[in-house]
Amino acid sequence: MKEVILDTETTGLSVREGHRIVEIGCIELDDLIPTQNRFHCYLNPERKVSEKALEVHGYTDEFLSTQKKFLEVADEFLKFIENKRLVIHNAEFDLSHLNNELALLGKQKLNSENVIDTLALARDKFPGSPISLDALCKRYRVDNSKRTQHTALIDCDLLARVYINLLDQKEPTLNFKNEENEKTIINLNHTSQYYKKIIKPTEEELKLHKEYLKSCLKKNFFN
Repeated sequence: MKEVILDTETTGLSVREGHRIVEIGCIELDDLIPTQNRFHCYLNPERKVSEKALEVHGYTDEFLSTQKKFLEVADEFLKFIENKRLVIHNAEFDLSHLNNELALLGKQKLNSENVIDTLALARDKFPGSPISLDALCKRYRVDNSKRTQHTALIDCDLLARVYINLLDQKEPTLNFKNEENEKTIINLNHTSQYYKKIIKPTEEELKLHKEYLKSCLKKNFFN
């Protein structure tokens, strides 16, 4: 099954106050294994970034004013996530902003039924414990030292690791690389050792195993 780890950064918290998306990051997983497919963009929100949001992600009005508008990337984004389950930490926040952007363009909103909220997973698994992304990274010993500020792709990478741990799978390993000492992006490739590999026995191995069990049952281990 294909899934998309998704994260957004915005100009502020509330859609009702007119806040908009400034960054979208997506990492595709195929049966819990990262593929080379990803979607990433910075966006011109056509409004000023709040001071609190600037402290979180560091994207200035000057930088964002040179980026594409959501209108220009909407179709590409929708095509990327089409027929894939979305995995989001605190999905209500990201979905409210994404659906606001889609509504402004007269496009159909995203269906929350096809979304896994890792915040809800963590709340059920660790009731009463801290369940922020940073807290979960600490619990699962996921290195989040590069998360000096919130950026969509770094957060997607960390969430991918946390998500697999929440499912009681092996912790993934992804490679980071720095681009122009400014923004960190994720280097994904098929050679990444990511999760548990399932090896099925051959017909010959199954036959030998059955013969071995038969021989064991004929023995009396209590004499």
